[in-house]
Amino acid sequence: MTIPLRPFGRTGVKVSALALGTMMFGERGNRDHDDSIRIIHRALDAGINLVDTADVYSQGESEEIVGKALRGRRDDVFLATKFHGQIGTNPNHFGNSRRWTIRAVENSLRRLQTDHLDLYQVHRPEPDTDFDDTLGALSDLVHQGKIRYIGTSTFPPSAIVEGQWIAERRGRERVVAEQPPYSILARGVETEVLPVAQRYGLAVIPWSPLAGGWLTGRYRRGGGQPPSSRAGRQPGRFEIGAPENAAKLDAVEALAQLADQAGLPLIHLALAFVLAHPAVTAPILGPRTFEQLESQLGAAEVQLTPDVLAEIDKIVPPGVTLSDRDRGYQR
Repeated sequence: MTIPLRPFGRTGVKVSALALGTMMFGERGNRDHDDSIRIIHRALDAGINLVDTADVYSQGESEEIVGKALRGRRDDVFLATKFHGQIGTNPNHFGNSRRWTIRAVENSLRRLQTDHLDLYQVHRPEPDTDFDDTLGALSDLVHQGKIRYIGTSTFPPSAIVEGQWIAERRGRERVVAEQPPYSILARGVETEVLPVAQRYGLAVIPWSPLAGGWLTGRYRRGGGQPPSSRAGRQPGRFEIGAPENAAKLDAVEALAQLADQAGLPLIHLALAFVLAHPAVTAPILGPRTFEQLESQLGAAEVQLTPDVLAEIDKIVPPGVTLSDRDRGYQR
């Protein structure tokens, strides 16, 4: 198995076509640090060199696990983390202010046991905070050598364009990457976000390419409600019987049949679909277990035929997101 390398936007950096996400390591997922480290090492050994985390994942525990896993291997990894989410109870330990941005990066560097981040991402937009202030703080961090590149996550296209405008007009370091939600079941970003990313040469590292587990084959009609920690955290979104999930179930049934006809696991069909979009750099895998990682790694070698892609378009048309819950950001 070979995971190819792709250009990270226009930075000149090469990253693996699959990224490892670490949201499921720590209290909210896999609480066994040694097992989580084993999964990270397996991903690195398989050729993944892009590792993505966030300070809010298990309130910093995920970053601590990643820091331990990268001891002795840090130079081989393009390391990304994010800030914005609430940390603790202090109302100012949140958001995109200059004050919190500078403090948050120091906390992440300590937990990750490194002196710099390759990519530091604004986890969500915050319209109440002047984005010029945020970009100013991030630019200072680039000049100080604490971060190499700036990214955003789940930004609407207008905010992505605004960030490019601010960088040009105010002399800030520009955003070079966007991390949007994107899967066969959530194709809304195809209408504007992905074209905007292409227009500005941004790297795109989509999150939830398996639609939070819907495209793993676990969620099927007549199969009963699978056990899921996500269902407990987000009631309704992962419940098979919820009315808003009827369209998802119909799509999953049709996609499972299509995958069988193509001789592929549904997981590989789903990941290969995201990989096939010309704007996409690397979808982010989010395994909780070693077995889940193994089931996903082979997708990097799959190339879907035009006929299969056309059939997917019939099941979920381009630009359509089946559930508003999967859009990622609603103001």
